[in-house]
Amino acid sequence: MALIVQKYGGTSVADPDRIKAVADNVAFTKKRGHDVIVVVSAMGKATDNQIAHADSVSGTQSGREMDMLLTTGERQTAALMTMALADRGIEAISNTGSQVGIITDTAHRKAKIVEVKGDRVRQSLSEGKVCVIAGFQGVSTAKEITTMGRGASDLTASALAQAMNADACEIYTDVTGVFTADPRIVPQARKLTKVNFDEMLEMAGAGSKVLALRSVEFARNHDVPLHVRSAFTWEQGTWVSNEEPAMEDPIISGVVTDMTEAKVTVLGVPDRPGVSAALFEPLAEANVNVDMIVQNTSTEGTTDVSFTMPMADMSQSESIVQRVAEEIGATGVTHDNDIAKVSLVGAGMKSSPGIASKMFRVLADEGVNIQMISTSTIRISIILPASDMERAARALHTAFGFDSGESYSAPLPDRK
Repeated sequence: MALIVQKYGGTSVADPDRIKAVADNVAFTKKRGHDVIVVVSAMGKATDNQIAHADSVSGTQSGREMDMLLTTGERQTAALMTMALADRGIEAISNTGSQVGIITDTAHRKAKIVEVKGDRVRQSLSEGKVCVIAGFQGVSTAKEITTMGRGASDLTASALAQAMNADACEIYTDVTGVFTADPRIVPQARKLTKVNFDEMLEMAGAGSKVLALRSVEFARNHDVPLHVRSAFTWEQGTWVSNEEPAMEDPIISGVVTDMTEAKVTVLGVPDRPGVSAALFEPLAEANVNVDMIVQNTSTEGTTDVSFTMPMADMSQSESIVQRVAEEIGATGVTHDNDIAKVSLVGAGMKSSPGIASKMFRVLADEGVNIQMISTSTIRISIILPASDMERAARALHTAFGFDSGESYSAPLPDRK
């Protein structure tokens, strides 16, 4: 008998029929003799709808009150899942993050886990129950309800798997695993059977939505292998682990696309020591995650500084950047939301020259203009016009030999 953590995302529990289909899967696992911990997200677009409701009633949204609001979606799913399991003869109990002892720091909307106590989880499992837990949330050291950022139900699952010493952590989504590209953008994307944590971290950081960045980081740091698979088919998915790539593995693992970032350019920045610190320290203090940064060569004592950040942080950041620009004597600030990021990721890039030049040649032949470039040892990212993103991704996918020869078709919610 094994202890299995199963996490189901918003698309997997989007409506009552899908919740019942997931309950069938959980019941099947339990009846095979395993102990099961289930982590659930909010149903479908529930979180987006709650944010829209908040926007409709107030322009002043404190982090505390937003956390109180946003945690209701996962609690709803957990209760409905428990009811569905009862209909299948499975004794289960729903819990919030705070009830199972997920302790976080005090940063509302982006809290970090400090400790997972899990006493109630152990008690429920000892009584033979399935423990259903609302993901994405915890309770702070100040005894306030907190959320851990979008996609953090994956983090909840990883943290519980580590704390409970689970035998497996399964992340169920609407695709059958991790692909060489987003199948909705590149129809001929191929599923990968395995990916190492370093590659998955770069993919998540570059914009892949299959796994949340912090969940991958946590799983790597605590050596918790993740099995990414579909909630609607028994097909094996993709294993994400610390296993090092084999000699014969491909140099590149995938093409990652992201349309959630915006670009800010501060014009006419005085070229003197301390200016960059003056610009980026206030953004860090506001918990804004800056991604790519490019500074032009100084001309007549001034330069332009461009950087990207999540589009969701733009409203908060605009006033900060404008204020700092005036303080340092910059001549102006521009914003561009009409951009996209395309990245190549692969552990084999460390020892394989020529990847960047091939990437740039493919894009040049497609007539795609590159606005920014950023690299790591196993990733190359570019910023380009949003209108060119799909064409660029498909061209790179073909050029690096990823095309499967057939179009991907997402499985339907049927596990008979």
